[in-house]
Amino acid sequence: MRDIVRRTSGVATAANSVDTTGMANRISGDTPQKMSPAGQRESILGSQELVAFVATRDPRRAKEFYRDTLGLPLVSEDEFALVFDAAGTMLRVTPVQELAAAKYTVLGWQVRDIIWTATHLQKAHVALEHYPGMKQDELGIWNSPSGAKVAWFKDPDGNTLSITQF
Repeated sequence: MRDIVRRTSGVATAANSVDTTGMANRISGDTPQKMSPAGQRESILGSQELVAFVATRDPRRAKEFYRDTLGLPLVSEDEFALVFDAAGTMLRVTPVQELAAAKYTVLGWQVRDIIWTATHLQKAHVALEHYPGMKQDELGIWNSPSGAKVAWFKDPDGNTLSITQF
C-alpha cells in the first residue's frame, strides 16, 4: 500500500494515510465515478483537470526558478500570473503583495528516480531540506513507512515543494 503522508510542522506522519496506489498508476481520464440511483455517472470535479496555484512576491525570481531551474515550460505571463505547464497540469504562479510561506508542502512532483532528481536539483543550486527528527539520507531523502521516498526543497519565496518516488 502506498500512502499519502500528512505533514504538520515539518514532520511527516503516516496517520490518516490514504491508499495512493491507484493514483500513482492511474492513466489520465480513468477517474472512477459513482453511479447515481438512475444509473448515471456522477462526478462534480473527478474528471476535470486540476489547476495548481502558488504565490510569489517576486515574479521575476519565480520565473527564473520554475522555468530555468526546474525546467517547466512558461505558457503565458501577465500581471495576474506566470502560467507553466507542469507535465500537463497548469501551474499558476500568482503575484501577491504579502506572502506567509506555508510550513507544509504546497506543490509536489512524482518522479521516477528520486536520487537522480535530487542530485540534479542540488547541481542546479537548489538546497534540499533536512528536518530534525526525520531519518533522511545525505541528499535529504526520507523513506516513508509505505516505501515512498520523499525530499523537500523551497522556491525563492520559501514555499515548500517536494519530490516523491512511489
